[in-house]
This record gives sequence, structure tokens and C-alpha cells, in this order.
Amino acid sequence: MNSRFFKTEAESSKRRLRLWHSPYLLLTCTALFWAGNSIVARGAREFVPPVALSFWRWTLALLILLPIAWPHLRRDLPTLRASWRTVVVLGALGIGAFNTLLYTGLQTTTAVNGLLLQSLQPGLILLLGILIFSERARLLQGIGILLSIAGALVIISKGQMSALLALRMNTGDLVISGAVVIWSLYSVLLRKRPAVHPLSFLATTLAVGVVVVLPFYIAEIASGRLIEDRSESWMAIAYVCVFPSLIAYLCYNRGVELLGSAPAGLYLNIMPVMGALLAAIFLGEAIRPFHFAGVTLIAAGIACAAMRRAGGRARP
Repeated sequence: MNSRFFKTEAESSKRRLRLWHSPYLLLTCTALFWAGNSIVARGAREFVPPVALSFWRWTLALLILLPIAWPHLRRDLPTLRASWRTVVVLGALGIGAFNTLLYTGLQTTTAVNGLLLQSLQPGLILLLGILIFSERARLLQGIGILLSIAGALVIISKGQMSALLALRMNTGDLVISGAVVIWSLYSVLLRKRPAVHPLSFLATTLAVGVVVVLPFYIAEIASGRLIEDRSESWMAIAYVCVFPSLIAYLCYNRGVELLGSAPAGLYLNIMPVMGALLAAIFLGEAIRPFHFAGVTLIAAGIACAAMRRAGGRARP
């Protein structure tokens, strides 16, 4: 019986190890949890103010993570100190600024506009990689990004591309546009992250993000916007602090480490697909032919961008 127990444990460890080395599965999970993040933030906008949602998301996530990450954090502290400027920039961009701006924008913009703007991230990531690190974009990679963006647009417009012409930019759109640029920059700069354990890096950037958000949270409270004491509020906060925060960020950071920023960013275009599926499950919305058309284009784009030159390998 003991041998069977240890055999089962060994098999379980191997499965976890395979998952940690599977960038496509990691990034698909990331897209799923981040799609849920946008849906929850939009649904909770009436009873959880945007900065409060961001602050408690990161504070609770840090409190959950810290006991687990502490042994790695102690060991990696000298490396983190040596790279403190990079850690502060990444924490301020990817943790502090992006989600606070996203939640703020979702207060006043539509889901269609928000999804459309976020679907531009892979192209921006590729462009910033070229500008900042002089990356050379491969033809198939460029084609893949264009195909995936086209698939996202099909889903967002519900197969009626003329609907895109009717979109209007409002304050929320502009705020989310800023968030999109910030996230794209964070994704590109991730390659400069210090060589530390993933839990050490995530815990440190979470701490930076909490410090960045805190002054804005205090200002929000002073303005009279408070969290409503109801079950929906606490359920929304619980979801965003675990799935889109702890799990998704670990998966995304690891995906960028394995694939590089541009191919990993391409997976952000799966989010409209995940959003449509979540809407069908939780809101009773029907899955229509344009969803399948969009999924096909996104899958083709991912396949193109994932192709390697002979003997080649993406570098983070």
C-alpha cells in the first residue's frame, strides 16, 4: 500500500511538472481566468469601486502567497535587491497600474469596446519588442498575430464587421487604452526580470503593486466610494484575488519565460473566446456561428505564430 501511495504521488508530481513546462496550457489557463476577471469586474462595478477591487485583490493575494513564497523569498533577497529598479517598474506596471486602469475603464465603457481594445495587445507587444529590444519579427509570427486579431474582431463584432465602424471612444475607452499600453510594456520588459523563483518574483511585484495602489485607494475612500457590504462584493473580491491574480500571473510569467513576450501575448486574443463561453454558461447567451469562425481564425493565428524555424527556439 505504501509503494502504491508513493507511486501515485510520483505520478502526480510528474503531471504538475509537465504542466509547468507546457506554455500553451499555461497561457490558455491565463486567458480563461483573465476573461473571468473582466466579467466579474464589470458585474461588480455597482457595489465594489474599481480602486478598492484592485487594492484588495492584490493585498489578499499577497497575504495568501507570502507564507508559501517566504522560503524562496529569503533565498532570493540578494538578487531582488540587486535588481530592485526592474522589480519596482514591473510591479508598478503589471500589478499596480494595469488592473486599476482596467477596472476604472470598465465603469463607463461597454464590454465590446473593452474586448476590442484588449485584443490589440499582441500587436503592441510585438511592436514594443521591436522598438525596445530590436526584435526581428518573423513573417509567420506577423501573420499569426493578424489572424488572431481578425478572429477576436469577428467575435467582438458578432460577425458583423460594420458594427466596428459604429464604435465610439469615451473616457472608459481611453483609460483602457492606457491600460493596454501599460500591459504590453510589462509583457515586453518581463524578459528583464531577475533570475529568481517564480513565487519570489510574484510576491515582490505584488508588494510593489499594493504600495502603488494604496494612495489611490485612500483617495477613493475620501471621495465617499465604499465597498457595499453584501455577498456579491466579497465573492467578486475572492475570485479576483485567487484566479486572475495568483494563478494567472504565475502561468503568464512562466509562459513568457518559455515562449517569449510576443508569442505569449498572442494568447491574449483567446480572451474573447473565453468571454463568449463564460457568457453562455453564466448568462445564458447562445453560442453562434461567428464564435466558431472567430475561434478558427485565432487557432490558425496561434498555430502560425508557434511555428519555429529549423533549430530555432523562442527566447524570453
